[in-house]
Amino acid sequence: MLFSRSFDSFRSPFSLLGAVRTATKRAGGTVHNHGGSPGKRLGVKKFSDQAVIPGNIIVRQRGTTFHPGPHVKMGRDHTIYAVTPGFVRFYQKERMRGPRKFVGVVLERGEKLPRDEETLGRSRYCALVQLESQAP
Repeated sequence: MLFSRSFDSFRSPFSLLGAVRTATKRAGGTVHNHGGSPGKRLGVKKFSDQAVIPGNIIVRQRGTTFHPGPHVKMGRDHTIYAVTPGFVRFYQKERMRGPRKFVGVVLERGEKLPRDEETLGRSRYCALVQLESQAP
């Protein structure tokens, strides 16, 4: 009897400490980048037939989803912005590898793009002011 009591105490190393706490939940993995970076706010900023002034951003994009048309330019990060005041127009032109999307600015609200230059002539914007028509 004396031998069995001393043998029981050596059987479990935790019998002297009491209850042992075990995990109730499985271990979870770690998260990479902790939710990622914020969005870059890309996309179309001015839609068709909206008025723009020089410097207004029309489209922010990665790559050339939209190509620049008349009276717009493309920045180094492919942002398309207006160069003249007018109204935004989106249109497609057939190219060698299929249709290509363009963005342009027209000077009058009713104009369409692409412009028929043979009959209508070129669309020009000259920021000139008639000095004789202004009263002193």
